[in-house]
Formats: sequence, structure tokens, C-alpha cells
Amino acid sequence: MHPYLIPLLTFAAAAAVFTITPGLDTAMTLRTATTSGWKAGLAAVVGICVGLGIWGLAAAFGLTALLAASETAFTVVKWAGALYLAWLGIGLILHPRASLGTAETVPVHDDARAAFRRGLLTNLLNPKVGIFYMTFMPQFIPPHVNVKEFSLLLTAIQAILSFSWLALLVALTVPLGRFLSSPVVVRRMDRLTGGIFIAFSLKLALSRRA
Repeated sequence: MHPYLIPLLTFAAAAAVFTITPGLDTAMTLRTATTSGWKAGLAAVVGICVGLGIWGLAAAFGLTALLAASETAFTVVKWAGALYLAWLGIGLILHPRASLGTAETVPVHDDARAAFRRGLLTNLLNPKVGIFYMTFMPQFIPPHVNVKEFSLLLTAIQAILSFSWLALLVALTVPLGRFLSSPVVVRRMDRLTGGIFIAFSLKLALSRRA
């Protein structure tokens, strides 16, 4: 057995548990897929995974050590993320959509770009993701390996797991499309998701580095 297989499998198992645990990424994916369609849902998933990849790259090259060492840096990123989530949540509560359709003057690909941007920013503006990579991944890096390369490999595993799970959630919304397209359901979904985003905003704002 390859000496690096066990730490890789162990990391994959642990990362899978974190991935399927409902959280902000899950809420973002389900809301986007149910209100804007599967293409926008997948775009949000890609944005989320790109955000994870960027944090993984930063961790591999030691950049996120700044967040762990500097209270100021952590606080700036934390509040930026909290305010962004609060802005999204308040917008969903005050201005929920009435249907899954989009205005004829708005191209469909604009929805996909917006969904990708939301997924990306949601992860990039959450310093806890960076701290997670800095504190969690090193536990699975065996001695006498190239730390950067192995960290990037673990990041790739995490991104693949996240994409697979979130893409599955998007696919599961398709059979429920008729029910989820109801104006009442869409408005309630938006407001519920808005409340979840605000809750995560408060959680992030009250979080500490430890």
C-alpha cells in the first residue's frame, strides 16, 4: 500500500463529513437552484468550489497564516463577509422573487454569472474557510513530503467532494421543479434563505479566530 494512501483516504472521509453537513454553501446552492434553475445552481456550485480552491492555494503558500496571526486582518475579512451575507439576506427577505422566471430583458447567462459571483464571494469573504485549511489540512500531511504539493492535492479532493455533493443537490431540485416553481414557495424559499444568510452573518460576526 502506498504510504500516502491512508492519509489521503482519512482526509477524504473527514472532508466528506464536513461537506455534507448543512451550512451556508448548502443554503446558497439550494436557493439558487430552486429559484433560478439548474444552470444557475451549477454556476453557484462552481463559484463555491473556486472559492475553496483559492483558499486552498492561499493555505498551501502560507498566505492564510496572516489571518491566524493578525487580529486586524481576520477582523477585516470577517466583517466584510458578515456584511455581505447580511446584505444578501435582507435583500431576499425584502424583495423575494415571485417566480422562477427572469425578465425578458435580462439574458439567462447573466443569472449564471451572478450565481457564480455569489458563490465565490460567499467563500472568499469567510475567513473561517482559510482558518479551516490552515488548521485542518496539516493534520493529514505526512512527514517528508512536499507540503505545497500535498496541500494542493488535499484542496483538490475537498473541491471535488464539494462539487459532487452540491451538484447532486442541484440535480435533486429538478424532479421537484413544478412544486418549487409555485410563487408562494419561491417567496417563502427566498425569505427562509434570507433568514439563514442573516443567521450565518451574525454567526460570522461573532466568531473568533480560535
